[in-house]
Amino acid sequence: MILIVFLSVGAPFLAAFIYTLIKVRQIRHRFQPDGRLFETDGVNLHYHFYPLPEEDQAAPVLVFLHGASGNAYDMKLAFLEALRGRHSLLFIDRPGLGFSSSSKDGSDLPEGQAEAIARLLEELEIETAIVVGHSLGSAVTAALGLAAPGRVKGLAFLAPVSHEWPGGVTWYYTVAAWPVIGALFCWTLTLPVGGLLAPGAMTNVFFPDRAPQDYFAGIRLPLLFRPASFRANSRQIAFLKSAIIGQSKQYSRLDQPALVVSGTQDTVVWPSIHCEGLMRDLPNAQLLMLDEAGHMPHHTHTDDIVKALATLVRRVEGTEEALPHEQAGGEVGSPV
Repeated sequence: MILIVFLSVGAPFLAAFIYTLIKVRQIRHRFQPDGRLFETDGVNLHYHFYPLPEEDQAAPVLVFLHGASGNAYDMKLAFLEALRGRHSLLFIDRPGLGFSSSSKDGSDLPEGQAEAIARLLEELEIETAIVVGHSLGSAVTAALGLAAPGRVKGLAFLAPVSHEWPGGVTWYYTVAAWPVIGALFCWTLTLPVGGLLAPGAMTNVFFPDRAPQDYFAGIRLPLLFRPASFRANSRQIAFLKSAIIGQSKQYSRLDQPALVVSGTQDTVVWPSIHCEGLMRDLPNAQLLMLDEAGHMPHHTHTDDIVKALATLVRRVEGTEEALPHEQAGGEVGSPV
C-alpha cells in the first residue's frame, strides 16, 4: 500500500524532474552567451557593450537594466537599433538572469545587484553613466544611483517599482523562493508549466498593447524557466518589497537628473504609488506619462522614450536647464 501511494505521488514528480533535466540540457545547447562576462565576488555578469569611437567616449554611457522575468535582450530589443551610434550602450543581464550567475551574499536584493554592476562600470572605465531601468530594474537603478553617485550621473525609471505597495506578490514566486521546497518546485514544475502560462502572462504585461512579433524568440524566453534562473527571479520578486521599504527612505539623496516614465494603463505596477512616489522623493526628476500605454512602454512607445532620454542626456551634460521640480513633467509629459 505504501509503495502504491509512493509511486502514485512520486512518479509524476520524478517524471517532471527528468523532463526538466532534459530541457535544461537542450536550452544550454540552444542558447549560448554572446556577450562578455565579468566576474566579481562570485557573480559572473553577462553584458553587451557598444561603445562609441574613442573620440566620442566622454559622452554619457546609457546603461540598461531589465525588469523581472527578463534579461538584457529585452532592453536590447527595444533600444539597440534606436540608439546605436548615438550613445555608448551597455545592456546587462542582472544577477541570476539571462547568462549572469547569482550569488548567495545578497545579490538577490537591489543593493547587492547594484554593487556588482557598479564594479562592472568601474572595470569598463565608465565615468559618466545614465542608468535606465525597467520595472524591478528601476529599484536596482535607484540602488545604483545611491551606491555609485560619482559614476551614475543620471537616472531613468521606466514603469518603475520603487515604493512599498499594498499586498504581496504572485503565489508561485513566494513558493519558488522558499528554502528546499522552492528548489523542488523549480526543478519539477517551472519548465513543464511555464511555457504554457507564458502567453497569457505576456498578454497581461503588454496590455493594452501587443507584444512585438517574435518577442519570445527575441528575448530567449526559455532561459527564464531554467530552475536556477526562475528561482533567482522569484527570490528577487519575493524579497523586493521589504528591500525597497528601506531603500525608498534614501531617495532624497538621489539628486542626479532623473526621468520617470509610466503608462496610464499600466496594470502591473501602480503609477499612483511608484511614479508619484518618485516625483515626490527625487529632487531633480521630470515625468513622462504615456496615454494608453501599459507596462512595457520601451517596446510600445520607444520613440517617445528615446526623445525623453535625449533631454535627460542634455541635462546631465549641462546643456539644457532643468525645470523647477514643481513643474516637472510640463515639458516632457503630464503628471499622474
